[in-house]
Amino acid sequence: MASVRIREAKEGDCGDILRLIRELAEFENLSHQVKISEEGPCLVGYGIYCFIYSTWKGRTIYLEDIYVMPEYRGQGIGSKIIKKVAEVALDKGCSQFRLAVLDWNQRAMDLYKALGAQDLTEAEGWHFFCFEGEATRKLAGK
Repeated sequence: MASVRIREAKEGDCGDILRLIRELAEFENLSHQVKISEEGPCLVGYGIYCFIYSTWKGRTIYLEDIYVMPEYRGQGIGSKIIKKVAEVALDKGCSQFRLAVLDWNQRAMDLYKALGAQDLTEAEGWHFFCFEGEATRKLAGK
């Protein structure tokens, strides 16, 4: 495996990140949902995270997306991305690191468990829900 460097994204990476987002959407059979644009290749994987707040645990980091191009999988790149996000979590004072995975992506679930993650659906019965578009407007009375 060639040397892999895990780093925070820079403004010039936008085209590469969008390419990977499109690949992820295709992998998840959700290509029709990608509404953003820009172009250009070079990166082979990415992770997008944000900070959220847990009522019981406090500041939390949430990994929204993690994706590695198929031809680069199995080389530890995904694990390195996850470990980098864990470093950010600790540096920013987060008490936990959360992510979600599609129920059919067993390979990803196996990786997360091997790295020490707990499956909250199995352990606590949690399910994620989303209000989007018209449902959000209706909820907000707009």
